[in-house]
Amino acid sequence: MKQLVLASGNAGKLAEFNRLLAPTGIEVVSQASLGVDDAEETGLSFVENALLKARHASRLTGLPALADDSGLCVDALGGAPGLYSARYAGSHGDHTANIAKLLAELDGLPIEQRAAHFHCTLVVVRHPGDPDPLIAQGRWHGQILTATRGAGGFGYDPVFGDPASGLSAAELSPEAKNAVSHRGLALARLIPALPAFLGA
Repeated sequence: MKQLVLASGNAGKLAEFNRLLAPTGIEVVSQASLGVDDAEETGLSFVENALLKARHASRLTGLPALADDSGLCVDALGGAPGLYSARYAGSHGDHTANIAKLLAELDGLPIEQRAAHFHCTLVVVRHPGDPDPLIAQGRWHGQILTATRGAGGFGYDPVFGDPASGLSAAELSPEAKNAVSHRGLALARLIPALPAFLGA
């Protein structure tokens, strides 16, 4: 079985990737399980940050690496929190604080002015210096709800409304979410090319 190291310690992402990549025979392992810390995200775009993370994980593990740089972009906030989605309220990965700050920033805005999209850039490198990485992107358009709903998913899912279903991202089943989400769309573009790219 071909192994890819995921340039993240996020257990939710790891489970999602392994579920979606299972049919390809590619196993995803967390960089944290191999003793690798997060790379410093100094890029100015999702693509730059994903490349930085993938090259860092590959360099320290000797494995091909998969990196995901994702974020929530809110129109009324000029695209914020964007690259800083995970640390919007100050400390990295504090989803409750991030959601509270986002809801406060949008307080009083009607739903038609709360348009937003999740963005996902996926990058796979075969080795740290790979000059031709595999890159796939996806966007999931919706709006920011006025209060949290649902107990599934992670991150901003409880306040992201999916217009097609009328549900929050946190109310969707994992299968329904993967069919429409930014990460699901990016993976749907990535997966067909991945085995040949890795020589799996």
